[in-house]
Amino acid sequence: MARRTRPKLSCPPDFSGEHHNGHAFLNSCSLYICLALEQFHNEQEKILWALMFFKGSRAAKWSKNMFCQKADTGVFPIQTWGDFEQQFQVYFFPVNVEADAINALEEASYHQGGRIVNDYLDNFQALVSDADYMDPQTLVVKFQQGLRLGIQNQIATMLYRQPADTDPNAWYRAAWRIDQACLANEAFQLSSLCRALPLPHCLRLSPPDPHLCP
Repeated sequence: MARRTRPKLSCPPDFSGEHHNGHAFLNSCSLYICLALEQFHNEQEKILWALMFFKGSRAAKWSKNMFCQKADTGVFPIQTWGDFEQQFQVYFFPVNVEADAINALEEASYHQGGRIVNDYLDNFQALVSDADYMDPQTLVVKFQQGLRLGIQNQIATMLYRQPADTDPNAWYRAAWRIDQACLANEAFQLSSLCRALPLPHCLRLSPPDPHLCP
C-alpha cells in the first residue's frame, strides 16, 4: 500500500498589524498548526513560530514588547496558544466588525463601480455577513443598490425569469450571467476588430476593459 503524502502547507503571510487582516492571519496560523501539529513540541513553539511573521508597524511593536517583558521577568508573558489567540483578538481584531460593516453598507463605497460582478459579490457577501444581515429582501435591496446601473436595469426589466425581490441568490446569478455575457461580447468585438485591421494596428489595441460593461 502506497504511503499517503500530505498536502504541502503554506506559511501565513507576513503580518503588520492592520485590523482588517487580523482574522485572516490568525485563521491561517491556526490552520497551519492544526495540520502540522507534530512540528510543535509545546505551546511556546507555536507562539514563537507565529511571532516570526510579525513584520513592521503595530505587529512588530507588539512582538517586541513580548520579548522585552520576558527579558525583564525571565518568563514569556503568554504561556498557551489559547492565551495568544485571546490577546491577539484584543489588539488586532476590528473593534466593532458589525457596526463597521453596517456603516459601509449605508455608504457608496461598497458599490460595484468598475469591478466585475464576481469581485463585487465577494465583497458584498463579506459585508452582509459581518453586518449580520439575513433578511432576503434587505439583501436584495442592498445588492441591487450597489450594482452598476446598466446591470441593475437589465435585471429589473427581464421579461422571463426575473429574480424575485426576496431571492438574493437569483439576483446574484442574474448579475453574474449579464456581466459574463458583456465581457464575452467585448472580447468577441475586439477579436473581430483585430481580424479586420492590419496586424500593426491590431497589436496596438488594448484588451477589453471590464469597466466599460454596462
